[in-house]
Amino acid sequence: MNPLLMSEANTSLGKYKTTGPRVVVVMPAYNAEKTLERTVQDIPRDWVDEIILVDDCSCDKTVEISKKLGLTTIVHKENRGYGGNQKTCYHEALKRNADIVIMIHPDYQYDPRLTPIMRALISNGVCDVVLGNRIRTRREALNGGMPLYKYFANRFLTILENFVMGQNLGEWHSGLRAYSRQVLETLRWEQNSDDFVFDQEFLMQAAACGFKLGDVPVAARYFEEASSINFIRSSVYGLATVYRLGRCLLHRAGLFHWEKLMPKENVER
Repeated sequence: MNPLLMSEANTSLGKYKTTGPRVVVVMPAYNAEKTLERTVQDIPRDWVDEIILVDDCSCDKTVEISKKLGLTTIVHKENRGYGGNQKTCYHEALKRNADIVIMIHPDYQYDPRLTPIMRALISNGVCDVVLGNRIRTRREALNGGMPLYKYFANRFLTILENFVMGQNLGEWHSGLRAYSRQVLETLRWEQNSDDFVFDQEFLMQAAACGFKLGDVPVAARYFEEASSINFIRSSVYGLATVYRLGRCLLHRAGLFHWEKLMPKENVER
């Protein structure tokens, strides 16, 4: 076992269904004590085999609540960042033989009730990657509490990312995501950033490797207890995204080889 990890599992809620693909929900958590229980209560358990929470060295009672709820609980002994947390999430899900992995933030910002729909899109071969799209309309996103600067940044970056990567997603910056096992076994996500730009690198990799990306509408939920990065970190994140898009363009033009965009060796597609 990785010395930086301490793993404890309570299986009282471990398995909820017995047929179909094995679905594992992963929850990258940091100081989520105020919203974790509400989030878990909204997950349709008939469609989920296991819920894994990875705590990134929280300072509150997130771990205690997770164990009380019967979740498989993995604890980082030191903070690894949002991307680093997801790396543990996906390693653990694959180790537990997940066919479909759904990431749900434990801050209640996204609606977990969409789990069956996202699962169906992947299990039926419609998509390999499914995202929750919070930007169905501008009014809905802003009425849901999305800050104005984040809305316009989201729109600008999403248009740019769709153009560069040849996609048509409603947004590229959602934290509600579902992946097939094949996606996780093919992409070089272990090489990605440990920070927030991990998500953007992952989608760029999925698009570059020819996977089918799609989305479903989900309400925007911004409120005091929900996690959110501030303006400065948002700006750094936006610039990091643009920088990586530039590398994608250079890679496609043959002027720069970016190994991250290549599928892992000896992986059948």
